[in-house]
Amino acid sequence: MAKWMMVLGGMVLGVQGLAQTATTPAAAAQQPASGGKQATPALQIHGLDPSTRLDPFPPTDPKNFTAASPTTETVDQFLTALWGYDRNRLWRVFSIQTTPAPGVSRVTVLVADKSANAKVQPTAFFVTPDGRHALAGDGVIDFGAKPFAANRQMLEARADGPAHGSANKALELVEFADMQCPHCKDAQASMDRLLQDFPNAHIVYQNFPIASIHPFATKAAEYGVCVAKAKPDAFWTYLQAVYDTQGGLTAEDGDATLKAAVVKAGGDPATVDACAATPATKAQVDASLKLGSDVGVDQTPVLAINGHVMPVSPASLPYETLKQIITFQAQQDGVK
Repeated sequence: MAKWMMVLGGMVLGVQGLAQTATTPAAAAQQPASGGKQATPALQIHGLDPSTRLDPFPPTDPKNFTAASPTTETVDQFLTALWGYDRNRLWRVFSIQTTPAPGVSRVTVLVADKSANAKVQPTAFFVTPDGRHALAGDGVIDFGAKPFAANRQMLEARADGPAHGSANKALELVEFADMQCPHCKDAQASMDRLLQDFPNAHIVYQNFPIASIHPFATKAAEYGVCVAKAKPDAFWTYLQAVYDTQGGLTAEDGDATLKAAVVKAGGDPATVDACAATPATKAQVDASLKLGSDVGVDQTPVLAINGHVMPVSPASLPYETLKQIITFQAQQDGVK
């Protein structure tokens, strides 16, 4: 089975990471109940067409459902939000169990695909007592039937970077990027294609310079803020110019490289340099960094699709898969 991703709040969790903490079906059946109201097990398999495929999973056992929450319905809705775009994926909630930690539940899910003799993979995560977060691998992610709703609302209110495409935010794609990041440069082609393939999308660029590894990223972001202030549409020319000359962002040539990008965008380097040094410009870049952190961004490039945060580097996410995810998310949110 292809590597799957659980993406939410900026945490990207591969099956390898989750499998380390997963309960095998046999082990799950052996775990004793430790109190709590028994949840109703899910007997249905998500995505299975009974007329064309036999059940690849072992049957569920009510003894494996010892926790009062979350319900199997909520878990299934959560997984649908994450995985529903992939029509080849099958899963069954295998157990929802209490743990020694009060109120913390352990959820085990069996995953496979629709190919013949597909390997069944167990994966597990823990749900907090308030039912709002899941712990998987080394990450904490939002949990629930609509896990992206809070991020979507936050981004609609606070994503204020340069934007193009539709003015309507019903389908909002917010990119968090670092102009000195090679993967962000690689992702620009995908972002350009999204503008063409989703004309109803509101596409926003948010600065997320990672200064600890990219010494010119913050200055490039500050220059971009000032270019956009003078002429919003010029920002995209500036951004492409920076990416095109990214190799020049060195101690010797970095300043000249950024000023050349400003000139290509039709700006005055001296004016932009003075603007970039103001507290207001620095505050705007800091606010963009804070927004990214608040929705869980911890790497670049990242794309938030109506609040669903995921890495968008072509090396980690093929473009056609990205299109599938966006289309599915739009359908989930009632966007035509």
